[in-house]
Amino acid sequence: MALHDLVDYFNNRFEYEHNANYRPLTVENDRVHGFFGQLCISSVFSPIREKNRLETITGQAVKIRVDAVESLHLHSYEIENLTANAKIADSQFESVINFDRLARTVHMLNYLPQANENTQLFLEVDPRHILGVKKDHGAYFESVIAQCGLSTKNTVIVLAITRHYLTYNEALIRGLKNYRQRHYKIALRFDYLVSEKHAFELISKLSPDYVSLSARQMETESGASALKKLQTLKNVMNATQSLGILRQVDRRKSEILAESSGFDFVEGRYYEHKLVDSKHVNGF
Repeated sequence: MALHDLVDYFNNRFEYEHNANYRPLTVENDRVHGFFGQLCISSVFSPIREKNRLETITGQAVKIRVDAVESLHLHSYEIENLTANAKIADSQFESVINFDRLARTVHMLNYLPQANENTQLFLEVDPRHILGVKKDHGAYFESVIAQCGLSTKNTVIVLAITRHYLTYNEALIRGLKNYRQRHYKIALRFDYLVSEKHAFELISKLSPDYVSLSARQMETESGASALKKLQTLKNVMNATQSLGILRQVDRRKSEILAESSGFDFVEGRYYEHKLVDSKHVNGF
């Protein structure tokens, strides 16, 4: 299905689900944007590469970009509809779950031009979404993926772990296992090891397909301490056959850490510059 046709399909779907003239998706220069109130949602992709073969891209990590819209133009019939359905607007339009679903739809549509059987889309899910949905996690997004002609097996659900969610481990694990039953892959993302014991227990209980860590955050520690933590984490991951991704490798210092970590994949601006420089040197 052509991109404009997919956008029309999902706009019709949002309109039906919200019982309102809610058509949040637009296409501009073959890029999809979503509107949520006075926020404009778009996608920023960053390639995940094999550490030992940087030219090989195994997936794309997508981040949400949110811009403020100076003014939101509504037609008179839209205003009347929102007024008539004020309770629906309050409970649905401003919810974490609906914002997350809209963002994921935008990301999937923007990913389509580069999608293939050999790459995966790494897509973050708000922990509040997982806690807010009581069952059948991933069912809604599975229908989005299928409509785009893709498969859940090439979609990696990424959960960012912070200290704020330490007490909700079991509920998060149940939700992520629901995703896994629908053949999504699972990744745990640590910006830093909030608690090594907590991180190791979570990895052991869930056996995620991927575990990612921020090189930028690890740089705040001494080289020896950072390397020791990475190697200890890698030993835990080996026991669950989880693959490691070192993210935010933005300078040479982080690359040295990546080379010593034993992690399988890397992501960051340093490699984009390195590959460009390499092409120039080789006359491309």
